[in-house]
Amino acid sequence: MQTANDVRVTSWEELNEALFKDSWSETLGRFRAPFSYRGLSDADYDLKTSLIRLEGMYEQLEPVILRSFQKYAYRDASPSSSVWNWLAVAQHHGLPTRLLDWSSSPYIALHFATADVSKFDQDGVVWCLNAVRLRDWMPARVRQVLEDEYAIMFTVDMLSRIASSLPEFDRLLLEPFLIMMEPPSMDDRIVNQAALFSLLSSPKAILNEWLADKPELYHRIIIPAALKWEVRDKLDTMNMNERILFPGLDGLSQYLKRYYSPRIGNA
Repeated sequence: MQTANDVRVTSWEELNEALFKDSWSETLGRFRAPFSYRGLSDADYDLKTSLIRLEGMYEQLEPVILRSFQKYAYRDASPSSSVWNWLAVAQHHGLPTRLLDWSSSPYIALHFATADVSKFDQDGVVWCLNAVRLRDWMPARVRQVLEDEYAIMFTVDMLSRIASSLPEFDRLLLEPFLIMMEPPSMDDRIVNQAALFSLLSSPKAILNEWLADKPELYHRIIIPAALKWEVRDKLDTMNMNERILFPGLDGLSQYLKRYYSPRIGNA
C-alpha cells in the first residue's frame, strides 16, 4: 500500500523529526502534537478491524459477539453498563470489534512497528492521524459535544450522551464518520500504552479507504527494513518495550525472547 502522504525516512534522526513534525502549538505555547499514532510491522497492511477480518456475515455478527461477551464476562469486567465501556473492554481483551488500537505516543506506535523481528525484511509504518482536524467530518451534534467539553477525544461518558447503542450511533449520519475515543484506565497495560481507539460509524467501513480522499487528515511515516534493527535497539535503550507496555510475566517473556533473538548474519 502506498499513499500520496507517505514520508520515507532513512535515519533515526529523520525518523524523530518526522514523528514530531507539526507538534508545536502556537495557542498553547507548548509542544502538543494533534496526532494519534498506529504502528504496523508491514507498510502494506491495511487498516481493517478485527471484526472485518472475521469475514463472512461479520456485520450481522457484531451485536451477537458483543452480547455474548457481556453475557459471559465476569460481573465487574466493565466499569459500567454502557455499550461504549463494554466495547472498549472487549477490544482490550482481544474480542473482534470495529475498533482499532492507536496511541497518543509516537514511540509506542514505533514499538509496534518494530516488535516483530520476523518482519524485519519488510518496511514498517507509523500512521499519524490528525485528531483535531477530524472534527470537521463529524455530524454537528457529535462535534458539539467535543466543543462543549473543550476536548479532542471522546470518553465513554461523552459517547453515551450521543448514542446509547451502535445502531443509534451509525444512524447519526448517512455516510460513515470517524471519532477517536480514550478508553477507561482499566489496567496498567492500557495506561502504559497511552491507548486510544478509533471508531467508524459503520461496521463495514475500512479506515484507510475512508481516509483516501482526506489527505489533510493523515500522513504515514515509512520505516525502511534496513533501519528497523537500529530503531528497535534504540527503543529498547529507552525502555520502550514489551516489559513496560505489557506488564506481567507474559510481557517480560515476550521482551526477553525478542531482545535475545540474534540478528540474522550476526548469530
